[in-house]
This record gives sequence, C-alpha cells and structure tokens, in this order.
Amino acid sequence: MALVTSTEMFKKAYAGGYAVGAFNVNNMEIVQGITEAAREEKAPLILQVSKGARAYANHTYLVKLVEAAVIECPDIPIVLHLDHGPDFETCKSCIDGGFTSVMIDGSSHSFEDNIALTRKVVEYAHAHGVVVEGELGTLAGVEDDVKVSAEDSSYTRPDEVEEFVTKTGVDSLAIAIGTSHGAYKFTPEQCTRNEKGILVPPPLRFDILEEISRRLPGFPIVLHGSSSVPQEFVKMINENGGKMPDAVGIPEEQLRKAAEMSVCKINIDSDLRLAMTGTIRQFFAEHPDKFDPREYLKPARANIKEMVRHKIVDVLGCNDKA
Repeated sequence: MALVTSTEMFKKAYAGGYAVGAFNVNNMEIVQGITEAAREEKAPLILQVSKGARAYANHTYLVKLVEAAVIECPDIPIVLHLDHGPDFETCKSCIDGGFTSVMIDGSSHSFEDNIALTRKVVEYAHAHGVVVEGELGTLAGVEDDVKVSAEDSSYTRPDEVEEFVTKTGVDSLAIAIGTSHGAYKFTPEQCTRNEKGILVPPPLRFDILEEISRRLPGFPIVLHGSSSVPQEFVKMINENGGKMPDAVGIPEEQLRKAAEMSVCKINIDSDLRLAMTGTIRQFFAEHPDKFDPREYLKPARANIKEMVRHKIVDVLGCNDKA
C-alpha cells in the first residue's frame, strides 16, 4: 500500500468514534517503534514531521524512512504529514517532496491573514492531491520552533470556524480547547493535586468542542499538544540524573472522550521523547561501560513501541481499524 491521504481515514474515524494517532518522527528507531505497534494492532497511522525534524534529519532521510515503513507495513494505511508548517514555502516543499498531508499554521496571524495564507496552501495542495490541516486558536507551550506564552494563547472561537473552513477549503481543523505543547504544559499553580499528590491540569473545554462540532457536523477536528507526559518516564528520567519536576500532561481519559466525539486526529510527541530519553538514561546508569548505540537504542525503541500500542488501544481506540 502506498502512502495515503487522511480523507478516508478521518471519515471512518468520525463515524466510528475513534481518533487516529499522529506521532512525530525524528529518527529510524522512533519510526520503527511506532509502525511496529500500529502493524500489530492493525491501526491506521499518521507519521508527522515538523520543521525542526526536517532541519535535524533532512527531508530526504525522513521521507525514505517513512517509505521503508510503508514497505514493512503493507496492510495499514499510513499518512506522511507536515506538522506546523510555518509558511507557504515549507508546505510547498513538502507537497513537492512526497508528503500526502500538510498543516499550515497561520494561528499567529490575524483571522483574515490566516484565511488568506491557508487558502493559498489549500489551492496548491489540492492541485497536487494533498490534503491540508488548518488551525484556529493558539496553544501555549513549546514544541520545536513553536513557542507561545500562556498570555498569548487563546481558545478557538466557535463563531469563526464555519467562515474559516468555507473560505479556506481545509480538510481538517486544529482547535485550541486547553491542550498545550511540550512536556511542561501547565504550571503547578494552574493544577490541583489528587489524593496521590499528583498534579492534575484543568479540564479540557469540551463545551467549545461540542459547539464547534455542532457548527461543523461531520468535519474532522484535530487536537495538538495532547501528550499525557507519563509519570513513570518522568520518574525514570529524574532518578537517573534528569531534572523534570512538575512536568504534567493531558489526562488520557479526557483524550479518549475527545476521540469519541469529533476529534479524528490526536497529536502525540513529548511522550515518545520521554520514553526514549528515560530508557537511555536508565540504560547508562545501569551499564556505564557500554558505548554501542544499538545497545541503548534497542530498549528505547521497545518502550516507544509499547507506549504507542497503549495509545492506540486505550486512548485512541483505533486498533483493528486499518
């Protein structure tokens, strides 16, 4: 099976009450861990690449890694997606370079300029058989080149979504309902502590999601900044020389609820980085004499695979949907 667009994938997800996982990739082991889990769980998959990943690993290497995954996993549909495309030129480069889906993030612009930029990308992408994700509202946090302070973040305004979708022609829409980029999504002051002393973030704004769904019936919605920041890996990092106090993510039960509604794509990035970093830190603490990258990347890849399997089955609900 060749790379596909997300069109049919999202139609099935919307009708079936589940979401497709969009996992950021940066190297071979991350690609392998994600795709091996998806293949075994028979789950549709979106592999996405950020501007930072393209700068780190090179566009060609990343595309060829994903093409290798398609060969190794011929029975599951895979989308190659640009995450947070900052401008038309980056989107065009990815469209011309083999991507089947791109995101143009015009959320930092005015509403009118966001429409104009998004429409320009849509026109070029659709002419080349590629789908486009737009964004309304601004998420706080840090992810690669995306850096937004809490003061500059804003929820998506439901009264703008119909005009935006109609005038741009986008195929899916990323919204802001309280998720946040990075592993440090919320300050301790924004959270409460449960009976176990664990920080719990404020709940997502499902009222906004419900109103957007009412205004855009059947239209696929996307959530960015949706990593759950598993505390077992935060603990693993901190017990092996790291310093990540108060790193907290989105509760998985809230993401499952969103997946049962109109959210068809949920982005997951920081969880994979935490799993890889925690595993490698622990490996070197236990084996200080080791130096072969294959020895510490193998368990890191295995932990990424198990985390992705958990997300597919327990959070996204997209196993056996390929």
